[in-house]
Amino acid sequence: MKKLQFVFALIFGLSTVTFAQAKSQLTAVIKTPTVQCEQCKARIERYMAHEDGIVKVNVDYKKKTTTVTYLTDRTNIENVKTLIANVGYDADDVTAEPDAYKRLPTCCKKPEDGGGKKQ
Repeated sequence: MKKLQFVFALIFGLSTVTFAQAKSQLTAVIKTPTVQCEQCKARIERYMAHEDGIVKVNVDYKKKTTTVTYLTDRTNIENVKTLIANVGYDADDVTAEPDAYKRLPTCCKKPEDGGGKKQ
């Protein structure tokens, strides 16, 4: 009988540990209107991949959106937007960091600054 109680206690203990390790994730779609091309996509995805709490990033430059999955116990949506702004791109209501924007290649800048696709 004691072995049976031990087995139940062990199973209950392991299941509690398993549930405690589950991380809460959120996925947010952020408007990134200044994203122009494949280089912009690669730049944001590469930068965000190294940040703590970011699980997945997908930039769609045709729709001008960035979909980010992040761990809520390590970061929040405002930090995610700030990360995108630090690369040099607008993110919803957060404006691009001016020095980072200046360092972007011409094709990645806003059309009013001479960037974007030439038509």
